[in-house]
Amino acid sequence: MATLISLVRKELLHIVRDKRTMLITLLMPLVLLLLFGFAISTEVNDVRIVAVVDQHTDSTRTILEKISVNDYFTFQGLTSADEVESLLRTGKTDAVLFIRNDNGQPTTQIVVDASNTTSAQTITGYIEAVLSGSPAASQILTYTLYNPQMKSAYNFVPGIMGMIFILICAIMTSVSIVREKETGTMDLLLVSPIKPRTIILGKLVPYFLLSCIILTVMLLMAYTLLRLPFSAGVVNVVAISLLYIILSLSIGLLVSTIVNTQLTALIVSAVAFMLPVIMLSGMIFPVDNMPVVLQWLSSIIPARWYIEAMRKLMIQQLDMVYVIREIVILLSMTLILLTLSVKKFSSAK
Repeated sequence: MATLISLVRKELLHIVRDKRTMLITLLMPLVLLLLFGFAISTEVNDVRIVAVVDQHTDSTRTILEKISVNDYFTFQGLTSADEVESLLRTGKTDAVLFIRNDNGQPTTQIVVDASNTTSAQTITGYIEAVLSGSPAASQILTYTLYNPQMKSAYNFVPGIMGMIFILICAIMTSVSIVREKETGTMDLLLVSPIKPRTIILGKLVPYFLLSCIILTVMLLMAYTLLRLPFSAGVVNVVAISLLYIILSLSIGLLVSTIVNTQLTALIVSAVAFMLPVIMLSGMIFPVDNMPVVLQWLSSIIPARWYIEAMRKLMIQQLDMVYVIREIVILLSMTLILLTLSVKKFSSAK
């Protein structure tokens, strides 16, 4: 135990003295969380919209009034059907709402500039939400569960957490161990009487503690600044996050046994982990919308299962029983990677 404590203390001192690494490690999660939570948003504001009405009635006036007072819209007034194409082509408006009277009942048609498909889908959803309570859509009842205000931060926070722990745990750990190889101190440790598992724990514990601090800060920001719904289920969030942190540390350890230089470790970590996490984990792009081959490939990305679990626990406020599948997959990956990493690391001695 004394040897393990000495190794942990040595690694902690090394981390603290490397001010640039500490600065990046601590500030990067905060900057990314704030950036995705506030600056990068899938919400669309100031949607320019015009209306084409064939006959004014109380129902059409109610619809137009709802649009004009909505904060998401900039109502540009009425226009004729002949001018619609010109307005959309020249970019002077974003959407056109046609309101026609059919036997005294208003019927609506939405025409949206879909040159940006994401914005077009969002704008259509906004207009449908406004119409859902009007006579023009009296048959439609719309309920938005879990995220009634459609805040993009609710979607990004679990994804950012999944990416951050891969960056901190996997990349930083692999680079730290490879640095020991380059300087020759790892060879001295391997020929010493210290057991390989003690060396591994001594290298991993400091990064585990650092990740716990980052987890605490990120959760505080998520529940205070970004106003994610808070409940007693935060205990489950922390438990699964700790499992994911251990999994990420195992990945970093495995990388360190494969490569011999810090530059190679960074390249392998960035290509093998960072890009798949962004593209295939469901952090930004829904997995169900991907081709079947990419969906299969995403199944081996640990961040996919962690992000899915976090969305169920943090956003939907579900109990732990609803994320059993994700827990089993993450636990299996952790055991497999940790076993492979320890065996490969021990074989070097």
